[in-house]
Formats: sequence, structure tokens, C-alpha cells
Amino acid sequence: MPRKTFREAINEALHLEMERDETVLILGEDVSGGAGGTSGQRDAAGGVFGLTKGLLPRFGEHRVIDTPISEAAIIGAANGAALAGYRPVAEIMFSDFIGVCFDQILNQAAKFRYMFGGAKAPLVIRMTVGAGRSAGAQHSQTIHGLLSAIPGIKVLIPSNAYDAKGLLLQAIRDDDPVIFLEHKMLFNDACEVPDGDYTIPFGEGVLVREGEHVTIVASGQMVKVAVATADKLAKEGITCDVIDPRTTSPLDEELILESVRQTGRLVVVDEAPVRCGFAADVARLAAEKAFSSLRAPVLPVTPPHTPVPFAPELERLYLPDAADVEKAVRAVLAHS
Repeated sequence: MPRKTFREAINEALHLEMERDETVLILGEDVSGGAGGTSGQRDAAGGVFGLTKGLLPRFGEHRVIDTPISEAAIIGAANGAALAGYRPVAEIMFSDFIGVCFDQILNQAAKFRYMFGGAKAPLVIRMTVGAGRSAGAQHSQTIHGLLSAIPGIKVLIPSNAYDAKGLLLQAIRDDDPVIFLEHKMLFNDACEVPDGDYTIPFGEGVLVREGEHVTIVASGQMVKVAVATADKLAKEGITCDVIDPRTTSPLDEELILESVRQTGRLVVVDEAPVRCGFAADVARLAAEKAFSSLRAPVLPVTPPHTPVPFAPELERLYLPDAADVEKAVRAVLAHS
């Protein structure tokens, strides 16, 4: 099986689905590679992160649409296109920018099916998330918890290229609004990815590592951190279940609960602050539905409740790392 990067997997999924379904549209800032010149020249970069390369010359300007620098216009247009029978894939360059189009997500797209007699709204919103590039507080947030709190939308956060392709293909075919989150630090990570068509169902997490002592739940970039910790501890005989939920809404609750009932200990690793976030939600799930199985308090491993720092040294301190996860695993084991 060929190895492909996260970036290549997303690009391939877009090509496959646009070829398969002529109602699929791409719209966003610089998705054609920038203004001016011929279509081939404009496509040279494939957008800021190179994710839409090759789409413009293959599918044309009527399906690969450069928009003004207006997130409200991008999501507003995508909402209308979805209701009109198209399957738009809208790109918000950085998830931090949803503040200026949040009404179109929170009060419009998420509620179409409920307010308009079951109307279909097959809309995908792709956004980058995550810190690690010293891009500052307005370009580095991870907001899956905030978005997962909205009823009516589905939230996906793949941690590898295989999942990215399968989840994106499933998202474009879904008849409801889906938010697809791409961690910037994963774009160059590669793994085995099939050339053909395959999909990954929403709400089905994956057991990345199997163990008996502690359950570690992690999402996005933090899956790599959790796996590195589990592999290190396994050399000492401490084995951990590492669960990647892949989608935070819907959430594979049974996979998490089954593991917690077996290990009796839970550590949740997340790149967003814990207050009202994904880590808090998973802790709530365990306390509510697996309380009698817990042998230790649930421990979250998250950044502090502050904006993401700009300085590289502070950003490294802000982000959870393998040492933080190891400390939490040893702490829950100490309660035995």
C-alpha cells in the first residue's frame, strides 16, 4: 500500500469526490492558488497549505471558487449552495477566524434540518487547527470542543492520513453539516493510504494501542503524544489503551467506556484548555457511566486556560507533551 502524507490524502479525497459527484464545489480564500494569471499558474501553490493543488485546472473556475477575504461570505454562500442542491466544501484558512462567521454555523447551518422540515444541508467546512508553529494566539487554537457543543453539526478531527481521507470522503457524502479539522502540524506526516475509494463511519473511534493498566483518550495531534508515551511505558510493563475517537460529535462513547471499565483509570489528553472542553466532556462521561469501575480520579492533560503564546519557548510549555502524559499515567496508577 502506498504511503501518503496527510496533505496528499486530503487532496486525493477532494479529487476523487469532485470526479465522482459534479455537485461538489470547493470555495474559500486562495483555493485556486491566488489571483491573476492562467488557471495553471494560479494553481501552482494549491492554496496556502497546498491542499487544493490540481483542482482548478481539472474542474474549472465554476467548481473551484476563490472568494473574497470574508469568512461570513464563504460560509453564507456555502449554506445557500447546500440548500440549493450542491455539496459545497468550504475552506476557512484558520479555525480561529470562525468568530466572523459563527452565526452562519451556530444559528444557520446547524439548524437547517430542524427548522425547515428536515431539509438536507450537505455542507463541509474544512479548517486548520493547532499550535506548534509560533503563529500566535489568533492562528493556533484548537476548537473542537467549542464546535462539538453545537447540536446539529458533526465534528471530525483525524490524527493521520488514512483517517483524513476516509473521513473527508464520508463527510462530503453526508447530508448534514460537517466540520473537518486539520491539524497544521500533521500535514507532512505520512502513513499507508489506499489509492481507491473508502469511507470511515462517524462515531467509530479506534484503539491505537492496547493495554490493561490505563486508558488514554487523545485526539488530533495529541494522539502522537499519547502513543509515544504508551510505547515508552510499555517497556516497563505498564500497558495502556490509547483511543483516538476520530470524531468528537458524534463520539464513540462505548469504546471509551469499555476500556475504562477494564482498566479502571482514565487520562484524557487534549490540545484545548480543559474548561468546558473535550477533556472535561470525556471525564464527565466516565464519571456518569463508569464511576463504579474507576480506581483513581480522571486526569486531564491539557494546556492552561490561556491564549496560545507566541514565543516558541512559551508555546512549548503550553502544549502537552509526552512527559506530561507520563506523569498523569503514573499518578493514576499510584492510586491503586
